[in-house]
Order: sequence, then structure tokens, then C-alpha cells
Amino acid sequence: MGNLKYIFVHGLSGWGSYDKQNERMPYWGMRNGDLMEQLRKLGYDCYSASVAPHGSAWDRACELYAQLSGTRSDYGAAHSARYGHDRYGRDFTGIPLIESFDDSTRLVLIGHSFGGATVRVFADILRNGRAEETEENGSPFFKGGMGNRIAAIVTLAAPHNGTTAYLLFEDPSFDPKSVRVWHIEDVAGRFMSRNNTPDTPLPEGDSAAYDMHIDNALALNKTLNLDPAVYYFSQPCESTVQRDNGTYRPMVRKTELLFRRTSRYMGVYLGATRGGVVLDERWRPNDGLVNTISSMYPMEDPHVSFEETHIEPGIWNVFETLTADHMALQGGLMHRHRVLPYYKKLLSMLDALCG
Repeated sequence: MGNLKYIFVHGLSGWGSYDKQNERMPYWGMRNGDLMEQLRKLGYDCYSASVAPHGSAWDRACELYAQLSGTRSDYGAAHSARYGHDRYGRDFTGIPLIESFDDSTRLVLIGHSFGGATVRVFADILRNGRAEETEENGSPFFKGGMGNRIAAIVTLAAPHNGTTAYLLFEDPSFDPKSVRVWHIEDVAGRFMSRNNTPDTPLPEGDSAAYDMHIDNALALNKTLNLDPAVYYFSQPCESTVQRDNGTYRPMVRKTELLFRRTSRYMGVYLGATRGGVVLDERWRPNDGLVNTISSMYPMEDPHVSFEETHIEPGIWNVFETLTADHMALQGGLMHRHRVLPYYKKLLSMLDALCG
């Protein structure tokens, strides 16, 4: 195998190797066992990060840097003052995620769901820094100049352009009661919504929920630049099927019970954001939580369909849409999915390309 280190970053409400929950049920692998251990046995150097379950992409990126570098989480003086939270967070001194993090390090960042935004923000700051945060005693993270440490970025079912799962509940013109939902799906969907809500409110403008609103996700996209030396890949997912009337419904055998209520809503929703983005029929196909069109690539970024014989850096290489729901690539919640073959194929390709 090559010298690559594969860093896996979880999505909303997720967890990683620093969390006790990972011992009971690993986020990467679920009931199939710890995917990190399985991939290490095959020779791949894999690690599972632990970032704030409901935190913003910025805060999560800062925590990811602290874990890789074995330092205390520093959210930046300007950022922390702007959003009124503590500047420093969890300290990873003495317990780094990887043995060394220097210019000899070659990372492949793999982000699921909101982990996709997390790794994109992390990579951009690592490369370009943030001038407003470069005070004398600030984190080296904000100085930038370390983009050469990243070889590739892979996003899985990531809401690059946000998701209508938030917007439709806030749109007064949309009536959820007009959509037929099974009672058990409604109960399960409400349970999932509660689980995805933080116990204490987060600062306005500094949370995962804020970043995943479509207008905010598109605004974030404009601040992030593709690195011409980095390979970018995205894996869109879909677990819906079109009805005769043009709406979409979840595939019951493919979609977790927890996701079906939201999937049904997303499958009929049409509207527009406050910023004027028209959400037409193309936004209806979904994986239960994320619109398939959003998980393909950031809207204004260059992209091509993935071709294994011709992979370009500095552009999104979009894999063929996988018929699967939002958690299928983690191993599934109630639906069990064997995911090791998928990751063996993915990492084998990445190792040959970047190793």
C-alpha cells in the first residue's frame, strides 16, 4: 500500500473514534463492525475523526485540525467573538489522531453527509489560511500554506448545496398534511428530528443546521476554492422512485424507516429559497435526507462524470448515483448493508492514484 492516511469524518449527529459511542456502535460500519479496523487489516491507514455533532463546518474543521496535529481546538479569536462562544475547545494534546502531521503527510479526506462540508472547509483553510485569524498566538491552521498535505477529497451523500429537508418545514406554502405518510413513518421521523437537534441552542449562523440551509450552503461554496493539485470525488445517493404524477416516493426496501417521512416530503416539495433559488422537480429525488442533485457537486464548481481511466485533479469527479439511502454507506441503521466491498474498491483506486 502507499503512504496515504485516510481520514473519515462523520456527518450530522455522528461520532468517531474519540467518542464512547463508537465502542458500542462504530459510525463507520455500524452493525457490520468497525470499518476502520477492517480496512487497516487490508493495509490501509484509516482513522475516524470526532467532530461536533451539530457544530458548524468552521468549528468542525478547527476540531479536525486539532485532532490531526495533537493540539487544543482553536476556533479563532475573530470567529469566536463574532458568534459569542468560547475560543478554545477540546484538547487533543498527547492523543493525536495520527502519529505525525507535517509536510510529509499525505491525507485523503472522506466526509459523509455534513462531513463533506467539514472536509472542504478544512482543506481550504489548510491551504489558504484565514487572514482575520492570524494573530501572533493563533493556531498555525489559520496561517495556511499546508495544502500540499491533502491528496484527495471524497464526499459521500453530502449536501453540497444544502437540503430542502430544512426549508420545507419553514415554508408556509407547504402543507405536510397534504402528503400521505404512514403513522409509523411519522413517529420515526419525529424521533429522528429530535435526535438531530442539539440539546442547547447554538449561535445563530454557526451551526450545521444553518450551513445546510440552501442559501447558506451556496454562500459557503463561494468562499471555497478547488485546489488544482487535489483530486475531488463525490458519491450521490438516491432511494426514491418517481410516481406517475412526477413526485417521488421512498423505496421502502431501500430507505430507512427513520428517513421515509422526510423523503416523502422532499419528493413532492417545490418552492424557492429566500435568496431566490428556484427548487424545481430536479430537487425531488433524494436519499431520505439530502437531495440527490445537491450531493453531486457544488453547483458552480467544474465537474465531470467519473471515468477510472481518466481522472483529473482540481475538478469534481462524480461517481454514478448509488441506489441507497443516506446511511447505507455507513452500514445502515435498521437496514444492514455490507459496505466493506465498496470501500475496498474506493481505497484501492485512491491508493493507485495518489499513493
